[in-house]
Amino acid sequence: MERAHAKINLHLHVVGRRDDGYHLLDSLAVFAGAHDRLAAQPDPQLSLSVGGRFGGGLAGGDPSDNLVLRAARLLAEATGREAGAALHLDKELPVASGIGGGSADAAAALRLLMELWEVRDLPRERLEAIALRLGADVPVCLRQRPALMGGVGEVLRPAPAIPSCGLLLVNPGIGVSTPSVFRARSPGFREPAALPERWEDAAAMASDLRRLHNDLETPARALCPPIDEVLSAIASTRGCLLARMSGSGATCFGVYESEMLATAAAAQIGRAGWWVWSGTMLAAS
Repeated sequence: MERAHAKINLHLHVVGRRDDGYHLLDSLAVFAGAHDRLAAQPDPQLSLSVGGRFGGGLAGGDPSDNLVLRAARLLAEATGREAGAALHLDKELPVASGIGGGSADAAAALRLLMELWEVRDLPRERLEAIALRLGADVPVCLRQRPALMGGVGEVLRPAPAIPSCGLLLVNPGIGVSTPSVFRARSPGFREPAALPERWEDAAAMASDLRRLHNDLETPARALCPPIDEVLSAIASTRGCLLARMSGSGATCFGVYESEMLATAAAAQIGRAGWWVWSGTMLAAS
């Protein structure tokens, strides 16, 4: 079984645009304890079953376009074997929510099938190239540790040392289209962030991050007004050091000095239809 952890963009600056229309980003990505789960059993045929709280959100789509199955097929192609495995995904992260759930699931499939199929000789660079073919967030989700993301998301550099802190995630139960958010963004670009090598504590990290931005937050709030309510609810909780939207939304996060404060905040702001999770960020490995 592999865990596919939620990716959180602590800041996200749009710094340029390629000739092919893809935007260039600068972002500090971390991972939360919240996760989907993917299991695999040997089988001559490739199949995927889905359960979990948000499994229904994947029903009705084109199975051939599912990122988990696409990951399996690309890995099989790269290793010269037939794609065969019975996969089961417990979908516990909201769908289309700005925390890289689909990308994390695809990355988990690559890690899991490397073990199941006993792939030992695939160069790391080739595995990361497969990950990039699946989506710009998949390479960082493959590593599943804090990183500075550049390019369209594929340029990964070491992140500052992340201090121990509490984390709150809240989603209003509404999916947001990433292409729509980018189309609604105001013209212009921002400079990449200058970050220290480490922060002494969560308060110092939050102080630096408050001077930065998520450039997709304003257009996402215009397209999905409930994001405003989520951010206000998080910001009003005791001990919140930073409230911001992750990725293209609609999931928002709060940073706290401790997991205890984050858990207390989660108990304050539950609403019908909202997904709320509290815990910590994953440590670098």
